[in-house]
Amino acid sequence: MEREKVKSDGMGSGIAIRQMWKNQRQIKRIINFLFLFVLIFSHTNCKDDQSAQNGNNEPVVGNSMLHYLSAVGANITDHALSDVNSVEDWEKVQPQRYQEFIEMMGIHDYTGKEKSDLNVKITGTIQREGYRIEKLYYESLPGLYVPAHLYIPNNIEKPVAAILYVNGHSPTQNIRYQPYPAKLAELGFVCLNIETIQFGEVRGDHHGSYARGWFNWFSRGYNPGGVELWNAIRGIDLLVSRPEVDPEKLGVTGISGGGSQSWYIAAADQRIKAVAPVCGASTLKAHTVHRTVDGHCDCMMPTNTYQADFQDIGALIAPRPLLIAQADRDGMNTIESVRELHSDIKRLYDLYGKPENISLVETPGGHSYHRISREEIHSFFLKHLMGKDISPQEAGDIDTLEASKLSAAELKIYVNGIPKDDRTTTIQDSFVKLAKVPEINDEKGLSAYRDSVKSFLKEKTFGAFPDVAVPFDARMEFRASDGGRFGWNIYSFVPEEGWRLKVDFHWRNDTIEKKPLMIILKNYNEERWGPEIFSSEINTDWNIAYFEVRGIGETGWDPALNWHVRRAAAWTGRTIASMQVYDVLRCIEFCRTLPQVDPSQIGIAAKDEMTVVALYSALMDDKIRQVVLKNPAATQDVASRTDGKGEALEMLNCLRITDVNQLPALIFPTKTVFLGEVPASYEWSRQMLEKISTETK
Repeated sequence: MEREKVKSDGMGSGIAIRQMWKNQRQIKRIINFLFLFVLIFSHTNCKDDQSAQNGNNEPVVGNSMLHYLSAVGANITDHALSDVNSVEDWEKVQPQRYQEFIEMMGIHDYTGKEKSDLNVKITGTIQREGYRIEKLYYESLPGLYVPAHLYIPNNIEKPVAAILYVNGHSPTQNIRYQPYPAKLAELGFVCLNIETIQFGEVRGDHHGSYARGWFNWFSRGYNPGGVELWNAIRGIDLLVSRPEVDPEKLGVTGISGGGSQSWYIAAADQRIKAVAPVCGASTLKAHTVHRTVDGHCDCMMPTNTYQADFQDIGALIAPRPLLIAQADRDGMNTIESVRELHSDIKRLYDLYGKPENISLVETPGGHSYHRISREEIHSFFLKHLMGKDISPQEAGDIDTLEASKLSAAELKIYVNGIPKDDRTTTIQDSFVKLAKVPEINDEKGLSAYRDSVKSFLKEKTFGAFPDVAVPFDARMEFRASDGGRFGWNIYSFVPEEGWRLKVDFHWRNDTIEKKPLMIILKNYNEERWGPEIFSSEINTDWNIAYFEVRGIGETGWDPALNWHVRRAAAWTGRTIASMQVYDVLRCIEFCRTLPQVDPSQIGIAAKDEMTVVALYSALMDDKIRQVVLKNPAATQDVASRTDGKGEALEMLNCLRITDVNQLPALIFPTKTVFLGEVPASYEWSRQMLEKISTETK
């Protein structure tokens, strides 16, 4: 393939590698505008007046990613359910909120459709005093097997209430948690205790971004909590199929990861009539301010496409009975945040006239059960599922003696081996359906596909973009006669509350005329003269503007924080790359306001990881003339370093609709030029552009 440098006069459509491509832009969100925190900026104009000629010596304030994420986390928490002031308000939005929750959990491809057979296999029975344990496994999806223990009280004469017990993050979960379903069986409940995909007899993965560098899970829209949720829903299917179970009297409970799952399961499945999560949730405000997000597994928060908080999940449970049990010195869920969660959700219960159906039980100590919480939970289920008014003390505690526990060998389910087609260890690769390479035959088809991609991205990838753009509050920070044939200016502007970014202009053309502008995106950890060297490779006589998006240069942060930033950002519904796309879009808008810039002749040049930002920016803007790429990212479906350092290419849900290697075709007829080698993954774009080029000749 022929490669070529950018020509100063050749801005027509075509193929510039020859490969040249177009886009369209609309940035509008459907959620409330985020007012993050107050910044104090001085107000000066960008025009070359006397007051600006000596530069502006005031320091830039704000520009802290940790403060920003804390602010947006607090904003989400503080505005959760703020639009609900009556039962009618809630019931009007509840169907949409429910569908959004199902999608954020990643189970939208499975709900509302005919389910596959459970194919339950019982592998053994253990008789205990007062109940028996059936060791079994079932298929929640073809090839996805769920090992479980079913505790059945003796002498059941008619269907009884049943409880799903969901395990927490314990490597010895069957041994550690067995006293809980055992006690429930002693109280007369049928209890199904299901293994997690992480710490069951087959060890799958929960710790994608947490420990394995699989930040591409965010791009996939995949969350291991979604698999656990689906396995639980199918577990409920199993329970209601049993003759011993009354399908109208079902509950769910668990601690830690099982606590969050208890929230999810009750919110997703109306068959659950009472729920008691333990140490399983707090607010985004607490997680971002106190950085408790760092202690949590990937399963503890949905892929936050719609910037939701646990108040929104709790609302989907209301007005069914909900008992929240929380330790007061939990290092992962502060008691203050859980009190706020309870208070906010209780407001909806009050509107329903059911304040007695929600309660908060506080216990002393760290992230764990306590006798008080266990007895309260037992009493709670007896009341709401059996209609028995029995005090917590009468209901009693679990048997805490180690000698009473069965061994791992006794509890083993796969006594004859793991099913050969089991997908537990690889379910993350197939659970969420990704976009397939589209078959497009003409420019009309490409245009329609581009529109569908942009519509998807605006809602599900860039949904955290502010719905109202703040004023640029632009000011000149520096000016000189050097640095360019016609001078050198550095301006700053506000892309979003909490940030002030600088753009560094080098005027190669007389500033009395509007001329084309090439915006060169700077990179993280770039060599001192890296941008200038890159500029020389582009070989254009356009004016040049070097731009540092947030996270680059002056607005960067300690690389050791990158792991936290990437995970905390995703929990608030954004990623580093998506925030940087917004910065570029705002920079483009700002540049179009300058008298030296031809607004119809703006290009973007980028290399390495910033090529992802450049291509998505060009797609979401409908006027970019040219994109220049060097060493472009081959795909966004790629693992990162386990410590979170290095390239951060992930964008929420993007792989459900496209990948970066398809964007050169989608921005047609904007010209795209590659400098150097082009990854093989861009072949579809090359073929698509050749096809359209032939059609238009």
